[in-house]
Amino acid sequence: MHLKTCALTLAALTLAIPAAPQTPTPTPKPKSTTTAAKPAAATYDHALLKPALLKAQAPDTYQVKFDTTRGVFTVTVTRAWSPLGADRFYNLVKHHYFDNARFFRVVPNFVVQFGLSAEPAVNAAWEKATIKDDPRNQSNKPGTLVFATAGPNTRTTQLFINLKDNGSNLDSQGFTPFGQVDGNGMNIVEMLYDQYGESAGMDQENISKGGEKFIATHWPKLDTIKSATLIGAAATTPAKPAAKPATSAKPAAKPATTTPKPQ
Repeated sequence: MHLKTCALTLAALTLAIPAAPQTPTPTPKPKSTTTAAKPAAATYDHALLKPALLKAQAPDTYQVKFDTTRGVFTVTVTRAWSPLGADRFYNLVKHHYFDNARFFRVVPNFVVQFGLSAEPAVNAAWEKATIKDDPRNQSNKPGTLVFATAGPNTRTTQLFINLKDNGSNLDSQGFTPFGQVDGNGMNIVEMLYDQYGESAGMDQENISKGGEKFIATHWPKLDTIKSATLIGAAATTPAKPAAKPATSAKPAAKPATTTPKPQ
């Protein structure tokens, strides 16, 4: 089975400033005393704009609570399953990367995928913030949480939850589980809106560029992660500073994150 790569590249936005009109200057009018309203400040954690600094090591195990538009479920992460993946997820959750993001690809009897930020600037910052692969020591069983990949050593921020046993399909391709949905949480996961088919999942580049504004216009019924937060002991575990900033991994020829596809 081949994995189709969906590019996540984000072009820089340029504000076009109109040139001053070449006309005679009219008599100045009295200046208004009304102060123009300032644009609302971005609500996301600005630490997310510097991925190289978010290198805290995760606890050996930790839990994350997903509060979604379908209800609440939790995931338990076991760092030994996939240390680099567990650390990346820990830092993303700690800085609220997933808050207000959509489950943008829901394929019944296969996977639920998410991990594109609601904020275009955040997507741009993480586009090439890849981590190396971890050796796989767990199978892609139902309810496992896994990073999506575009090939060797290209994991960034996108993840999926297996809706069925995908081991025979995905294990050999390097998809490495690092967490598991707890208890009856899969009842919530399986209710996520799935009627758009592959349309949103195959338009990751525009979702990345446009963020929540774009996805709300084109696929408004997709469910949202209201918040993803650390709970229990992990919520009070202090971050461990990195010894020195990590060197950015060399991006692949096509650094986009792929989506696993069914046979």
